[in-house]
Formats: sequence, C-alpha cells, structure tokens
Amino acid sequence: MLRIDILTLFPRMFDNALSESIIKRAKEKKLVKITTHDLRDWTKDKHRKVDDKPYGGGPGMILSCQPIFDAVKDLRKKSQVKVILLSPQGKRLDQGLANRLAKQKRLVLICGHYEGVDERVKNIVTDEVSIGDYVLTGGEIPAMVMIDALVRLVPGVLGNSESARRDSFQGAGLLEYPQYTRPRAYKGLKVPEVLLTGDHKKIEQWRHKQSLKKTRKVLLRSAICKLR
Repeated sequence: MLRIDILTLFPRMFDNALSESIIKRAKEKKLVKITTHDLRDWTKDKHRKVDDKPYGGGPGMILSCQPIFDAVKDLRKKSQVKVILLSPQGKRLDQGLANRLAKQKRLVLICGHYEGVDERVKNIVTDEVSIGDYVLTGGEIPAMVMIDALVRLVPGVLGNSESARRDSFQGAGLLEYPQYTRPRAYKGLKVPEVLLTGDHKKIEQWRHKQSLKKTRKVLLRSAICKLR
C-alpha cells in the first residue's frame, strides 16, 4: 500500500479530488491511503498562526518552520518516509520521477503557500518537486497533480495493467497514439482503415508511427516556443 500524508493550510481543497474516479477506487481497494493534515494543528501560536513577515522586509508572508518541523517529526515516528516540498525551485515532475515515487511506501507532501516557506524547512525535506514553470497560489494543486500521477501507477489500481504501461511518456517516452471508438464514421470523419483490419502487427506498426509523429510535433512546438 502507498500511503500519502498531505500537510496543508487548506485540507478541504482535497475533498473532491480524493473522492472521485481512480483515486476513489484505489482507496476503496485499500491500495492507497491518503490523509490530509491541517498544518495549523501543529502551531504553538494561540491564534493558530503559521506564517510571519519575512526577515529583511519584502511583500507577503512566509510559512514558519516550527509547525512544519513538528508535523514532519510526528509523521516520521511511525515509519520511514520521503518528505517532498512542492516548490517552483524543485525538480520537474515527469513520468520517470512519478514511477520512482510510486514505488515508495510512504510520502509526506508539504504544500507551500503565500510567498513560500522558511528556507530552514529544506533541511528536513528529501525532495523538492515542481509541476512547471508558472506561478500558483500554493502547493495544493501541484500535490493533487502528483497524487493523480502516482496513484495510477500503483499495481492493481487500474482495471487493465496495460493501461499504465501504454500511457504517454511511459516506455520509450513517446506520446500515446490516437484512439478511436464507435461509430466508424461521424460527420464525415472516419476511423483509419488499419484499425479495422484485425491485423495486430500492422496496427502496432501504425500506432508506433503515430506516437512518433505526435511526439515530434510536440517537441518541435516546444523548441519553437523557447526560441521566441
């Protein structure tokens, strides 16, 4: 079982995300256990304050290290855990990283907020992870993205084990080939004939070519964007 503990100021943000679709089924099968924790439960401030102004001045508020240190300490008492800070400075979440993290027994995800967290928190973090180079309000949505990416990789979660293996970026790192279903023709748009032949070798060859084509197109578009 993969266990994930989430440290956040807004635990209710996860209610719907963790109670629908694949994640819901994974929890019902007891293949994953996901628990949200309100970081305010560890503050020693009588007003349940968990942030403060930055030393040296500047805008916004910084999450204090004390509640995070104490929360991680309590969660680590029960077992060895990998502690991940969702941070724009972290390594980019990709399929390779998702595969590695999904093999862990237990993860603690720290959702940053406001202008960030006290730098000293990084002394108790094993990894910093980012989902992309753009600004979000906090680490809650990145945590949801990470959880969704990991849970589907846990053995037994998907109804068909081939589903995860054939996902985009798995294996050779190619995007998934185009998929079609009934009807065979719709508003003049037809399903490629090769998919109707029943010739599995030809279908596999066609799918591989389409995956290469889609991947090249995306990589080229990405390269052009970087040059602009």
